[in-house]
Amino acid sequence: MLARLIAPSVIILALTTDPAVADGEILQIITDADQDRLDRYEEMREAAIAEARATGTPKDVAVFEGIVSRPNLDFAGFDMAGEWQCRTIKAGGPVALVIYDWFQCRVSDDGSGWMLEKLSGSQRTRGRFFTDGDKRLIYLGAFHIAGQAPSPYGSGPETDQVGYVFRSEEERWRIAFPAPARESKLDILEFRRPQ
Repeated sequence: MLARLIAPSVIILALTTDPAVADGEILQIITDADQDRLDRYEEMREAAIAEARATGTPKDVAVFEGIVSRPNLDFAGFDMAGEWQCRTIKAGGPVALVIYDWFQCRVSDDGSGWMLEKLSGSQRTRGRFFTDGDKRLIYLGAFHIAGQAPSPYGSGPETDQVGYVFRSEEERWRIAFPAPARESKLDILEFRRPQ
């Protein structure tokens, strides 16, 4: 009888020590608006890709195609912690396709999961990752401008950010933000180790 009572506790403890904690916690945190954005991810992605292909410059479209066509790899054994270079790609909407330069980002593990901070550039983000399967995570974060203190996630639609996270190479991964609050139908924040 005692073994039956201990086993679930051990399983719960094992789940909560994973760097990208999900365990139902996200369901208590994610806003209805952000859940709706995730539900419309495929629709927004397809529309953004079509607009980027139709109106982007050939050079930018080639870079964009290279990013969105990469296969999605398993996150098992992947250590996301450390320093990263990151760049934003905006697709669809009034800007059609814009690829920004590389900036600095950092992922740390504070014991309750991985946390992302974009450290340079004028537009920044800070947030956490949650498991959504072997090949996909969910990012919940908050947008802020350099020099401003970041708001916590859940502060409202102007700052709240949600996206799906995909690993595409040994040292590359990306966050795809459907229907972001500004300028595009799809934002992608791409990561690579510093070069």
